[in-house]
Amino acid sequence: MSATSVNERDVTTAPLNQFTPLDVGVLNCPHEFNARMRQEAPIYRCPHTGMFFVFDYDTIRAIAGNPDVFSNKFGRAMRSEGDVDPRLIEAQKEGYPAVDTMLTEDPPVHRRYRGLVNQAFTARRVATLEPEIERVANDLVDAFIGNGKCELVSTFCGPLPMIVIADQLGVPRSDLALFNKWSDAFVAQLSRMASPDEELEAVKLIVEYQHYFAKKLDERKHDRKDDIISDIVHARLEGERPLDTAESLSIIQQLLVAGNETTTSAIAEGILLLMRHPDQLALLQNDPGLIPNLVEEVLRLSTPTANMWRVCKQDTEVNGTKIPAGSMIQIRYSSADRDERVFERAEAFDVRRKNARQNVAFGYGVHMCIGASLARKEMEVAFRVLLGRMKAIALDCAESDLFYPPNVLLRGLATLPIRFAPR
Repeated sequence: MSATSVNERDVTTAPLNQFTPLDVGVLNCPHEFNARMRQEAPIYRCPHTGMFFVFDYDTIRAIAGNPDVFSNKFGRAMRSEGDVDPRLIEAQKEGYPAVDTMLTEDPPVHRRYRGLVNQAFTARRVATLEPEIERVANDLVDAFIGNGKCELVSTFCGPLPMIVIADQLGVPRSDLALFNKWSDAFVAQLSRMASPDEELEAVKLIVEYQHYFAKKLDERKHDRKDDIISDIVHARLEGERPLDTAESLSIIQQLLVAGNETTTSAIAEGILLLMRHPDQLALLQNDPGLIPNLVEEVLRLSTPTANMWRVCKQDTEVNGTKIPAGSMIQIRYSSADRDERVFERAEAFDVRRKNARQNVAFGYGVHMCIGASLARKEMEVAFRVLLGRMKAIALDCAESDLFYPPNVLLRGLATLPIRFAPR
């Protein structure tokens, strides 16, 4: 067996030195592998990649909460990794340079960027959005409720958060197909699984995204509106310098992806969990007040941002493991959220779980997801609307047909065909 030939059944039994935690078989079957690693090697240095992988809840929170030692400036490391296809370099010349802003920057610079968009995602502002989120959710259901079946990801789980973030950015809903295409391109880049041709196509689409939003940014310079793009254009870093176009595009890109992909995946996974656990669905039907806790339990078990990178800034030691300066570290949030030492019966789906909100699905520390309040509200409304308008929900395909596209950071269902009876 080679270092990259492991399959789904082997990840829990094969010797660790025969594959890497980034193999497709591991990414397709993360929970069994993560459980093994929490027991055998909660901090693991992969001999094939030289990278460190962290699996237990406490250590992951300690690393995520210490940006002085564990940097988020992994963007440059990812961009400089290995030989770059010259076609990509040429294609990127047509757009704007990649820059580090929120996700891939450290304090204090990170705080300045994040502060520019914080107000758009406060709990108070999100609460005012609930009626519109509910209208959008019901409009989406109206389009398929009479059919008795649908593919839920493309008809509901994806459009709901995309429409909401498009409205907040201040761009027309008529361009949703473009936003979806561009979001998919960003995810393809994050996946580290794209072929050279697929990566080239992603770069071309990202350049297309850049020119679209550069035009919107320019428009807002002369026509300010009540939207996030206007806030970004008219913001001043340290009270002096406006953001340049590349910085602005970086922030919008992160909002577009974070405001779409992870929420889409969590809503779909939540419905799948409820179909698989009719006893839990019955609890919700008897007590809709459990829906906010359902959201937390779904986040815990789905953890759409399954993994994230850090770069060690100095020689250090973590729980007896020496980590040299410059080392790449992957913290596995999806493993932390199933750590048996924190969550009793961690693999069980329990909508009444008392500590479900201890999940780290949105990260931890200064880089905790800026849109966490909005994502929670969207999920709460989505489950309330779907369960209020549909009954007898069942999978409309074989379990073996469900597919999670391999991605080193994100995890979510590609499709979710369901059948149901309207209420």
